[in-house]
Amino acid sequence: MHSYKLLEELIAIDSPTGYTHNACEYIFKKLKLLGLNPEYTNKGAVKCALGKNPCLAIAAHLDTLGAIVSGIKADGTLAFSLLGGLSLTNAEGEYVRIHTMKGKTYTGTILVNNPSSHANHQKETIKREMATMHIRIDEEVYNKKDTQKLGIQPGDIICLEPRYRELPSGYIKSRFLDNKAGCFVLLKLAEQFKNKNIPVELFFSTYEEVGHGGAVGYSASVKELLVIDMGVLGDNCQGNETSCSICAKDSSGPYDYHFRKKLIALSEKKKIPYKVDVYPFYGSDGSAALRAGNDLRVALIGMGVAASHGTERTHKKGIQATIDLCSAYIHSIK
Repeated sequence: MHSYKLLEELIAIDSPTGYTHNACEYIFKKLKLLGLNPEYTNKGAVKCALGKNPCLAIAAHLDTLGAIVSGIKADGTLAFSLLGGLSLTNAEGEYVRIHTMKGKTYTGTILVNNPSSHANHQKETIKREMATMHIRIDEEVYNKKDTQKLGIQPGDIICLEPRYRELPSGYIKSRFLDNKAGCFVLLKLAEQFKNKNIPVELFFSTYEEVGHGGAVGYSASVKELLVIDMGVLGDNCQGNETSCSICAKDSSGPYDYHFRKKLIALSEKKKIPYKVDVYPFYGSDGSAALRAGNDLRVALIGMGVAASHGTERTHKKGIQATIDLCSAYIHSIK
């Protein structure tokens, strides 16, 4: 069994979309330690060829959900805007870190306005939206000027604490398994194939949560793109946390039929647990790559993740199944 220390370390690095440089540096250094030669794209993604003239790119996104300071209120609390599709109802009460442009970090909490039950009997029925929410800073501030003196200003990045837990049952629960778990898969593939000189490129994108992460940056020789992202669980989906989900179609349209058919055949041949699903409200780096005009055959797989964009959970069996399917596909093209 794998050690999941890499996953825990990666999840602990704040990397909401647009603020991914620290996580990218972590990935870059890990790949260098394996004796590989990663490089940065102009947009800040990390890519790494495992051999000459890669024909297959395997991509996962490093960016996560978060928020950004949009204003300072009269009482010194913060107004904020979302980075990606963070659920406000799920984020209420979460502890956050606020990173200022000058390198200082403050802590705080996401709250509904007038949050005390003893002062607000309508608290439970208030609709959670940007106008009714704020961030309380853990500093002695009473007005806008007090907060400005701290160096906090619009544009500062707000990061939620992930609350990573690895459990004896094999489950891992944490924020940002979407898609740090997918990046963990790529790191494990790098370890497995580092000395094999295979025609594969690993691609860690940085803007997936806002729709353009995987749009550009692949080597010119790449013909196929295998995207690793979370598998959707929920009503009308058959995926689960202990399997690798194979997506047939999402909101951007169908993925390549023949690519998917080969992945299913390999799963059955290698006895890798898998489920095939259609995702109703979903897009991926593969969607971005196709919309950008890349002439690629694209498939999408990943471990099943419960409660996506919230307090997520997956299982080591699902992560392993995803690693195994990627490995089987790589061996099939050698």
